[in-house]
Amino acid sequence: MPSPDSTTLSLQLTEATARFDLLRITSYDVRLDLATSAEHFGSVTTIRFESAGGPTFVDLKPVAVNSLALNGRPLDPDLLDRGRLPLDTIAGTNELVVDAVMRFRNDGEGLHRSIDPADKQHYVYGMSFMEAAPSIFACFDQPDLKAPFTFHVRAPTEWTVIGNAPGVQTEPGVWEFETTRPLSTYFVTLVAGPYHVIRDEHDGIPLGLSARASIAADLERDAEDLLTVTKQCFDEFHRLFGIRYPFGNYHQAFVPEFNAGAMENPGCVTFRDPLIFTSRVTHGMRVQRASTVAHEMAHQWFGNIVTPKWWDDLWLNESFAEYMGARVTADVTEYSDAWVENAHSRRQWGLKADLRTTTHPVAGNGAVDARVALQNFDGISYAKGSSILKQLNTSIGDEVFFAGAIDHFTRHRFGNATMHDLFASWERSGAGDLGPFTDNWLRTAGPDVLRHDRAESVIRRTPAGEPADRHHTFQVAVAAPGKSWDLRDVTVSGPETYFAAMPNEALVIDPLEATWGVCLPDDVTVAALSVMLPATADPMVRAGIWNGLRSAFHHAELSPATALDLVAAAIPHEDNDECVSRVLFWARAAVAPLTGDFVGAVSNIHATSRSSFAAAEAGSSVQLAAFHSGVRTATNVDELNAWREGRSLPEGVLVDLDLRWRILTRLATLGALDRVELGAELDREPTARSRVEHTRAIASLPDEEAKAWAWQRFQGVESVPNYELEAAGFGMWRFGQEELLQPYVDRYFAQLPDADKVFSGWMLSDVAEWFFPVTSIDRETLARAETLANSEGLDPSLVRRVTDVADDLRR
Repeated sequence: MPSPDSTTLSLQLTEATARFDLLRITSYDVRLDLATSAEHFGSVTTIRFESAGGPTFVDLKPVAVNSLALNGRPLDPDLLDRGRLPLDTIAGTNELVVDAVMRFRNDGEGLHRSIDPADKQHYVYGMSFMEAAPSIFACFDQPDLKAPFTFHVRAPTEWTVIGNAPGVQTEPGVWEFETTRPLSTYFVTLVAGPYHVIRDEHDGIPLGLSARASIAADLERDAEDLLTVTKQCFDEFHRLFGIRYPFGNYHQAFVPEFNAGAMENPGCVTFRDPLIFTSRVTHGMRVQRASTVAHEMAHQWFGNIVTPKWWDDLWLNESFAEYMGARVTADVTEYSDAWVENAHSRRQWGLKADLRTTTHPVAGNGAVDARVALQNFDGISYAKGSSILKQLNTSIGDEVFFAGAIDHFTRHRFGNATMHDLFASWERSGAGDLGPFTDNWLRTAGPDVLRHDRAESVIRRTPAGEPADRHHTFQVAVAAPGKSWDLRDVTVSGPETYFAAMPNEALVIDPLEATWGVCLPDDVTVAALSVMLPATADPMVRAGIWNGLRSAFHHAELSPATALDLVAAAIPHEDNDECVSRVLFWARAAVAPLTGDFVGAVSNIHATSRSSFAAAEAGSSVQLAAFHSGVRTATNVDELNAWREGRSLPEGVLVDLDLRWRILTRLATLGALDRVELGAELDREPTARSRVEHTRAIASLPDEEAKAWAWQRFQGVESVPNYELEAAGFGMWRFGQEELLQPYVDRYFAQLPDADKVFSGWMLSDVAEWFFPVTSIDRETLARAETLANSEGLDPSLVRRVTDVADDLRR
């Protein structure tokens, strides 16, 4: 029997359309036995559905089949082929019963089972997104065949089980759940294990939080913040939409080894559990967490009440939640700087994706099957789409924007819809004809490049992708030396728009990021920024300036030396920790390798980091962000060891688990620790975080044994959970170790084509990036990457990811 891996077929849009025309799903009844073994679980699915009559198939990815029956007639298990069981349905009511054995997974998909190294307890959670549901239960796995689900679960008696609907334990180890609202299969989840659970209530909605028992104290410490943000966001979404949350309980489960940031499952949202902070974190991390909470809550309306009909409209889910998550967080929680954090963390992610050869339209992105759709689930779907919806809101106003959203939710309640349906709702609500807007902004790939021609006194708009008639409305910041920025309104409606500036004035296009475009500073502005950037008071303007500089570097219009000079001039004066974290990371990861003197560049970044944490208030978030960078760039082994032991630290810095592993990994990279010492550090505090960071540190060691150890994980010789695999990949490729790593450049290109024999789903494309030879910056490596991406028979997800990393290398 085939295992649930990439040998299974991916659902084509044409197949989904045919199946939708044939079937209406009445209900799913799912019985799971999670107490069978640590490797497998029992899954009995009863699907009742109406059919027009004729052949179709159900999706199923088991380890073994006990029995199959359609309308009481047994089916031959040998008919199951590459994840599909053919069915010959009758006209009218049908019932399919599938009794199967499924495999617990450790790749963050399906029913993932994790063992917490801190206490050896087992934890399970479901991630059904994008072709993973059939590895949990038999189903018609496409977003527009919604149905109610009823779950019955047997689990170890010490476990708590939480699902999409409220559930009760009817006897020890036996859990019965209420029937859900109609759900797409990709929203179905279960969270089961000895989780620590906190319960609360707000406005009649039962609330819950859960996390592993070993981090119960950390969950208790973070609970007030999480629940306060949740309650504030519920109030605001209810105010904006006028439609109450309809899915009963609202549980937020923080689960181990989760691939995404979070997943919006109705009734039981799952988050990666590093979002429960077990060590001290920056303010920016807390803003990110609050925005993620708001983002997933926005999905309860956009995505869960109304779900896209097919994956090519999935951008609507994410763009809408991205926009509303940042907006609501900034408007109603204590994290009013959410848009600043969003600018630093998301803008360049989206712009880089939009500038690649693999760019695609926001809408109508060519998702001919589910796996292609997954590859287009990127910064364009999130950051670009969010920016465009924000522009639309500015254009049509809140009244029309939310009236259209409410009309959309009401017309398609608990059903599916398309982009056309949503924009029709906005047009009915008073937006006017949105056809030109969708054609130019959403159906045309690539951004516009905006730059000021000082000699001609114009702002030029040049499409970086397909030509489009886009109008940009934004502000331009202008300042003479020693003066404050003056913000002036501009609308760019053609290839050139008049805008004059004095010869000595610095000029920044769209510093508040009101439009989507690549905004490049000219030489006069760049020369002035070393003085003006540190004196800029508005953190959003500073974020916009840094994004312009990063775009200029990406376009090879800002030299590495100038970039580092600007970092050194501005960062010690910066009071936003997210800016400190992001800019210093960019300097270290993107700029330093291209200077021609990596060691010298890192030394300069270290000096800047030291200046920053020395200037920051003791104990502040800015100090912590700068000190993290100081650790990553340190070369003085004696000082690192002193920090590790809690000596010679700046006032306000304490060595907790996170900081200790940052120091240990840097010492390992420098060759100042060995495996025995790292093993002892893991034994000292054997948490899940320690295990991941131990993997990163071992892979970072500058010796052949360490690189071979990391490479065994890429080959699947050593099967490890997803977080450890990621740490091994990023850990092994260290600048300064190029000679040691050279043999693995050859091995990467020789062995990646067979990665689909080991990995599947998200992990397959992820390993292509995690283990890419980023330290091999030369034309030969680029040529080999391009050749591999164009090779016959390479898995499409590998083609996409290799093409993207090759594009980054080319730039």
